[in-house]
Amino acid sequence: MRIKKYRYNTGTASYKRVKRLRMKRLRNLAAFVIVTAFFGIISGFIFSQKVISPEENTLSAELHEMKIQYELLNKKVKQSQNVLGQIEERDNNIYRSYFELDPISEDVRKAGFGGVNRYSKFSDWKYSDLATDLAKNVDILNKQLVIQSKSLDEVVVSAKEKEKMLAHLPAIQPVANKNLHRLSSGFGMRIHPILKIGKLHKGIDFAASVGTPIYATANGKVTVAGRHGGYGNAVVINHGYGYETLYGHMSRVKVAAGKQVKRGDIIGYVGSSGLSTGPHLHYEVHKDGQPVDPVSFFYQDVSPDEFKILLDKSQQMTVSLD
Repeated sequence: MRIKKYRYNTGTASYKRVKRLRMKRLRNLAAFVIVTAFFGIISGFIFSQKVISPEENTLSAELHEMKIQYELLNKKVKQSQNVLGQIEERDNNIYRSYFELDPISEDVRKAGFGGVNRYSKFSDWKYSDLATDLAKNVDILNKQLVIQSKSLDEVVVSAKEKEKMLAHLPAIQPVANKNLHRLSSGFGMRIHPILKIGKLHKGIDFAASVGTPIYATANGKVTVAGRHGGYGNAVVINHGYGYETLYGHMSRVKVAAGKQVKRGDIIGYVGSSGLSTGPHLHYEVHKDGQPVDPVSFFYQDVSPDEFKILLDKSQQMTVSLD
């Protein structure tokens, strides 16, 4: 049971009950202290989270700058990879295809790198993840560039070889024939004008006046220059790659055996020497020792329409001039 306390008041000559104000004040003070302490702790925590030391602030700025530089460099690497990818596609589908080279497979172009510790040197760096990722992308790009460079080297070699080969393939008419009227007898079975029997005409005849210049139809080496059986004065040129051309019934030969000639060089002049019934040039093309139709090789000298005219004329059954 709580004891009631009284105090005597001399002014009023009476007793008054003592109220417990002190306890209430103490309780209020305690509550205030607790609340103040709580907010102090919270404020201290928040303050401690927001306040960064100068060193931390510097490191944070460096990291931010590094991330920006990394993004820029990585973007440039990706752009270079995209451009290289387009070059690789053209290389496989156009360049290598045109020069009859096998395409380079994706497995070869995109092959990885050996060694699990290839990027271990970055492990102790502060920002090793960024450095490792960028290094990998640069390595991939470098490898793709090396492979593409080797591929283009192959293409260049093939292009030069093909250019050389094309220069050695018979590709023009051996006499000037702009109006296409000089082709008088084509390739195939014909009646021989002297023997009067059916005989394989191994070449084609160009009717022309004596002294008309005769041109080498491709680059090559002269192997025959002079009398050559029924061909009379003749020239034979070895062009390499299995091709030979023969020019017969000349009035005069201008080249000597062993001489290197180029397409368009004058090698002699039209005549009627040997087994011939009139001035003309007999022209043959041989591939691997077998005669083939020379008209098929006039692709550099005439248009498609002109080629059709020559082809039609060569297929007409006429008497040959030799």
